[in-house]
Amino acid sequence: MNLTQRVTTHFTDSIAVKQQAMQTLIPVIEQAGQAMAMCLRQHHKILSCGNGGSAGDAQHFSSELLNRFEKERPGLPAIALTLDMQALTSIANDYAFDLIFSRQIEALGQSNDILLAITTSGNSVNVLKAVIAAHRKKMQVVALTGRNGGQITQLLQSTDIEIRVASQSTARIQEVHLLIIHCLCDLIDYILFDESIC
Repeated sequence: MNLTQRVTTHFTDSIAVKQQAMQTLIPVIEQAGQAMAMCLRQHHKILSCGNGGSAGDAQHFSSELLNRFEKERPGLPAIALTLDMQALTSIANDYAFDLIFSRQIEALGQSNDILLAITTSGNSVNVLKAVIAAHRKKMQVVALTGRNGGQITQLLQSTDIEIRVASQSTARIQEVHLLIIHCLCDLIDYILFDESIC
């Protein structure tokens, strides 16, 4: 396989996974977007977390809400739990890396906030502990997962929402996660603000 064929394969594989996801995930993305918009409308906030590329996705989501997505509108309350180096390193040093998100949720989370938990495997221990902490705070969880959903599926409650990309490739899962994040941002804007600006 030459270089052109390798690049072409990445494009065609990405398109195929997105098309497959479109067939199954649209209703659950809509449900998550409505839940997030309701949360923000009621003056609550959205916390987000993940590791590696998923940490980048968590930060991407929060920045789109805090600043703006595609149209002008007021900033919306969102916090990526991946950004505070002092908090992350002190928690990891004093306790354990597994607690870097849950400790922040204990401090910052409030009833009726939402946790956006992003894990391609569904098995990231610090994200699992974040879900447990969110439930203790009576927060709803929206989980972006991949593959078979992993261990996080056993923790989710009936009011939580899982958006699972059924692919075995981490790269393809992350590509669809980013598209889902953009869909969520668009739905939030559309629901909360006049459709003429969305």
